[in-house]
Amino acid sequence: MTLTEIRLDISHFACIICGVGRDLIRNLFIVFIALCVLLIGCEYQKVINVIDDTRVPEQSRVLNVGFYDAFSPVSYSLVHTHLGYEADLLTALEVMETPNLSFTREPISQWENIWLLAATSDYDIIGGGITILEDRTKDATGTQLVAFTTPHIVFRQSLLVRAEDAGRIQNYTDLTRDIRVGVLRGTTGEARLLQITGIVDANGVVAAGTRIDTSTGTVVADGTANYKITAAGSTPNIESRFTLYPPADNMPQVNYPVNMPHQGFDPLIHRVAIALTEEQVLLGNLQENRIDALARGEIGNRDAAAASAGAFVVTALDKQVEYGGFTVARENTELLEFLNKRINYLTNNGNIGYAQWVVDNGVFMKRAQALKSDN
Repeated sequence: MTLTEIRLDISHFACIICGVGRDLIRNLFIVFIALCVLLIGCEYQKVINVIDDTRVPEQSRVLNVGFYDAFSPVSYSLVHTHLGYEADLLTALEVMETPNLSFTREPISQWENIWLLAATSDYDIIGGGITILEDRTKDATGTQLVAFTTPHIVFRQSLLVRAEDAGRIQNYTDLTRDIRVGVLRGTTGEARLLQITGIVDANGVVAAGTRIDTSTGTVVADGTANYKITAAGSTPNIESRFTLYPPADNMPQVNYPVNMPHQGFDPLIHRVAIALTEEQVLLGNLQENRIDALARGEIGNRDAAAASAGAFVVTALDKQVEYGGFTVARENTELLEFLNKRINYLTNNGNIGYAQWVVDNGVFMKRAQALKSDN
């Protein structure tokens, strides 16, 4: 064999090798793409399985939802229609399960112990911007009646003041005896204000010397557990409280406008006799200089400030955060798991909340429809 023939054979062999190499690479690439598609499909199926493993029965099911109707923009009512952040979250959940699930929604005007209504035969779910607290799952005897769902919203407390008072009431340390702070009984707004200002201790025990006006008379706290106020309730002897007079100058007077036995409105000012929501009573007292500040959640206060055309300002943001959820009856573990899976999906495990909803009110619906269309 000549040198030229050897070179030709080697070149021919190299071409064969290159051809095989190209085929091998192409085949390996196809296998790689197929594996990627398979893995993506598996991950997608995991999402579907998370939703499907607690799916409601095939027959249509109607759940009764009670909601607090005076916490704009989280949960409120207009012409008996549930509106706000929680309303949109629940509507998206309905869409995920159509036609097997629907909600009937009933507005509830009284806040105190609203979370415990989930244990009654009238409701399956209770909402309305309720901060998750272990004490709120129990009644006055300490018996657990309800359970909270996984959190779906984050809160923190604040003060709402008139714009002209923003300079003198910037922080909780600015609250002194001559400043009247309005609160709603049984809220974390009340509880945090009392804790931060020292009117109650970490366990809710009212400071000795605090004078408390109630519907049955005036009492003075003795610094023991006989006088307690927490976000889950209070001792029976001060349940009907409407004013707290502090024992020290560096603490504010605390008023409960919704529970006042009389409002003492100026008789010369004509008023139309209408039923006011608890929020309207609180904001009305601030506007009319009956209180100097309103202690409640930042979301509600910022919404009120934005709607006030500059009349109100938000100050004194609390560093402590709270998490809100819905309540269901303690024994209804199937419903609790069902809601938790869907809340986790709609909120992307807590990564989508009020901040995203306020920018795009349809954020939950889009996730629900995406899942629905993929099914």
